[in-house]
Amino acid sequence: MVSEIKKRFLSIVCMVLIVTIGNTAEMPGKGVKVHVMHSSIAGEKFQTEIINEALRQLGYEVLPIDEVAYAVIYKTIAQNKASKEIYYTAVNWTPLHETMYEKVGGDKAMYRKGEYVLGCAQGYLIDKKTAEKYNIKYINDLKDPKIAALFDTNNDGKADLAGCNPGWGCEKVIEHQLDAFDLRGTIKHNQGEYSAIIAETIARYNQGKPILYYTWTPYWVSGVLVPGEDTTWLQVTKTAHPITKDTTLPNGNNYGFNVNTIKIVANGDIIKHNPSAAKLFEIARLDINAINSQNMLIDKGEKSEKDIQRHTKLWIKANQKLFDGWIEQARKAK
Repeated sequence: MVSEIKKRFLSIVCMVLIVTIGNTAEMPGKGVKVHVMHSSIAGEKFQTEIINEALRQLGYEVLPIDEVAYAVIYKTIAQNKASKEIYYTAVNWTPLHETMYEKVGGDKAMYRKGEYVLGCAQGYLIDKKTAEKYNIKYINDLKDPKIAALFDTNNDGKADLAGCNPGWGCEKVIEHQLDAFDLRGTIKHNQGEYSAIIAETIARYNQGKPILYYTWTPYWVSGVLVPGEDTTWLQVTKTAHPITKDTTLPNGNNYGFNVNTIKIVANGDIIKHNPSAAKLFEIARLDINAINSQNMLIDKGEKSEKDIQRHTKLWIKANQKLFDGWIEQARKAK
């Protein structure tokens, strides 16, 4: 009788252990908090929420997104290198953010593997009508005061460049090039809230006036001011970049900026404490066109938290096989 009770007890214990092990394998992130960060750019939320949803599928507790400056993002991630919790961002622009990344420890303090979004271009553009009428091909052409005056919006004699917010990284490249190409006397770099500045630029374009602006992809601006149709990319006569030695593309064109890759960055010991999340960050891939399309919806007014959550769910549903593949591989990580 005693022997039979022992057998039943052991059988129950084994069943509990099997269920527990199974649940642990299905939810490797159970009990682990995730601290998520991106900048104040609304267009970064969609690509972040896709990763957040994958983390939730793995059992992680994803906290509300913190919107802070890029420099603060990298500093926070690096400072929490050894944490058993996860600190991450899905908007590391490489090589644009490399100085900020390296300043707080780089690969010694942070985890960065894989390539989340490929083919992220950036640079200067002007309206196509003005480019063709005056044969403007290079930002260097604006060293001519007469050419620069075409883009003067406040009658100070200088071209007004709708530029880059301080702290984004791109402003350092622009400022460097204004000096390198001796353009300080003819171009004024207008900085502030980019969304407001670019809205004014679009309004000028709609009025038929010349425009000069900086932008990047993926972002909704290139869906409104379409390069090749409405606007023209300006090149530089030679590389002048504060981080990289050569910005020339394989086809010989040089737009002054490298084509960037967006990567996911997390605290350094994530692979030790949370291998499933580390694997997810390594293998996730998102088509740049998906971000462009979603950012256009934001521009059309679908920019609330609920809207972006809905966009995320729609993308996952349309790419379910790909998304499920991420989860499956992440669960197998050791």
